[in-house]
Amino acid sequence: MTDATATPRAGASLVRALWGATHPGPTLVVTVLSLALGIAAGVEPGRLALLVVAVFAGQVSVGLSNDAIDGARDAAVGRTDKPIAGGAVTPEFALAVAVASVVLALILSAPLGPALLAAHAIALASAWAYNAGLKSTPFSIAPFVLSFGLFPSFATLSLPAPALAAPWASLAGAALGASVHLTNVVRDLDDDRRTGVRGLPHRLGARASVLVAAGGIVIGGLAVLVGPTGAPTPLGVAFFVAVATAAAATVVLALRRPPGRAVFRMTMSAALLLAAQLVLA
Repeated sequence: MTDATATPRAGASLVRALWGATHPGPTLVVTVLSLALGIAAGVEPGRLALLVVAVFAGQVSVGLSNDAIDGARDAAVGRTDKPIAGGAVTPEFALAVAVASVVLALILSAPLGPALLAAHAIALASAWAYNAGLKSTPFSIAPFVLSFGLFPSFATLSLPAPALAAPWASLAGAALGASVHLTNVVRDLDDDRRTGVRGLPHRLGARASVLVAAGGIVIGGLAVLVGPTGAPTPLGVAFFVAVATAAAATVVLALRRPPGRAVFRMTMSAALLLAAQLVLA
């Protein structure tokens, strides 16, 4: 007798595995940031919904393609916590879903205008290039600087009268992207080295990567503080102080002990504060 619940249960497991391979945390953070920046820019609800879903689809494609391409390397270092390396979903299927997701992201971007479509396409191409091999070169930071530097413009390019974001916002975005890359890779430096990945953070080393990331966060915070016209608001000053304090604490921690998860969490907290400062500017 056939179990009528087997297929739905298997389907649910596959969806969970795929979701786990999208890098859910960063995917959701970037999606929520697109929503917040869109609201701050005054994008009307219908266009904002398209933007947010397009960004979400794009991030799903980036995360899935990353784990699909790295499946064999992750398995080689025992990363069975990752769905593809653990065998919960095949790399081929994950890559097919990633391709479908990037196509969907571009289809959803098109009604928002050619400028937004072009910006989103460039950012996604940059991210896929990182996954496909740029991560193993000294230029591994470039896709993050480019994609995050463009990111504040997603909201302003979605307006009926599209325009690039202010230079200070793009600088803050680029600094945020650089810091995210330098910090995120620190946790996996040893595993990456064993599988032949030698991007910029691997060449700098863990401590130097964290110190550069902290400096980038402060530069981004300064750009947001002094970039807008007029005197800084008390809220803006408060956020910059919080960003700078978190970055300084990260530097102290990194200098006192080998960078580990505590340093990673501290740096990411500073990066999230910078993102919030950018939204509220």
